[in-house]
Amino acid sequence: MALFGRFFRRRQAAEPPPAAEEPAAEPLVEAAPAADAPPDQTPAIEASPVAEVPVEQIDLPLPPMEGPDALPDAELAREVAAEPATARRGFLTRLRAGLSRSAEKVSGGIGALFTKRRLDEEALDDLSDLLLSADLGVAATRRVIDGFRRTRFGREVTDEEVREALAEEIAAILDPVAVPLEPDPSRAPFVVLVVGVNGTGKTTTIAKLGAQWSAAGLRCMLCAGDTFRAAAVEQLKVWGERIGAPVVAGAANADAAGLAFEALEAAEREGADVLLIDTAGRLHNKANLMAELAKVIRVLKKRDETAPHAVLLVLDATTGQNAVQQAKVFGEMTDVTGLVVTKLDGTAKGGVVVALAQEFGLPVHAVGVGEKASDLRPFEPLAFARGLVGIESAEAV
Repeated sequence: MALFGRFFRRRQAAEPPPAAEEPAAEPLVEAAPAADAPPDQTPAIEASPVAEVPVEQIDLPLPPMEGPDALPDAELAREVAAEPATARRGFLTRLRAGLSRSAEKVSGGIGALFTKRRLDEEALDDLSDLLLSADLGVAATRRVIDGFRRTRFGREVTDEEVREALAEEIAAILDPVAVPLEPDPSRAPFVVLVVGVNGTGKTTTIAKLGAQWSAAGLRCMLCAGDTFRAAAVEQLKVWGERIGAPVVAGAANADAAGLAFEALEAAEREGADVLLIDTAGRLHNKANLMAELAKVIRVLKKRDETAPHAVLLVLDATTGQNAVQQAKVFGEMTDVTGLVVTKLDGTAKGGVVVALAQEFGLPVHAVGVGEKASDLRPFEPLAFARGLVGIESAEAV
């Protein structure tokens, strides 16, 4: 499977227009009135091309990448350009390992419940409790149990038969939402607005997508729109340097909408194929965050009425059912078009992906099982379902 969709032919970059022909800034001023931010928090955007921001200007002494799997730039380039089949096999191995804690809970429980036991109402109740404890959620659990009742009720079953049937039922829930995120080349620059609470992995998800799409021949640009967290801005700058993507960043506490507008202008001017925009995620003040996201979208539409072309919600699997609540909250704030679920490695709450699929029906574009760029890949329902219930081979058949 190709990394995140088709390999698009690199578009020829247009020659930058003379400075006198650059778009005027009036729409930015109209979209970001002084009432929304104190005068001393006005975005400080350089007029020169953002690609010239050197990594040496980063004052924060950050490591090149978080986590034990940090890669030098040369290794990163080789990794994201790896042969697709080999990369996929490696990912499925890591997915099985990442889901091991979730699988241990589900598979162990099934083994304890079903040893040539008749599948009666008591057995179904026990199975229901087990699935709820694995964070599948009420709606998905009810759907799975109803499927068992229709097809296997009253039969004597083994634990292996239950696991196989459970994987099929879960895959049926997941299959409709497994949709890779593919930038539309006819809408270049394809604007991806990335949202989610702080700590879910938004910034590293942006970097991984940027690395993979760059390896596929697309010109990517990043926008450090979480202007209230200096660490997020500096981390994105480091990532941009590593993957060769220009980064648009403003002053601390700069107006995020104004910054997004400037980034879209720069992406058009530089002939970028994709613009990935980071955002704040301060749910403790939902009203302010909702207003900020609405303003970012409104200002982007002043430049391109079709933007953003994708609104990507990043969720942390380790939070379990709290991820479902986050999806509800962000769904109220903006028109989320798809999900990325991160940190599936080492959590016993991997079943939350099933709960999200059943509850919202939103595309699950990718899942993440580690820090490497190749650890974020398109979602494969049957492989995930088999890994979740502890079947030895997660390879889809």
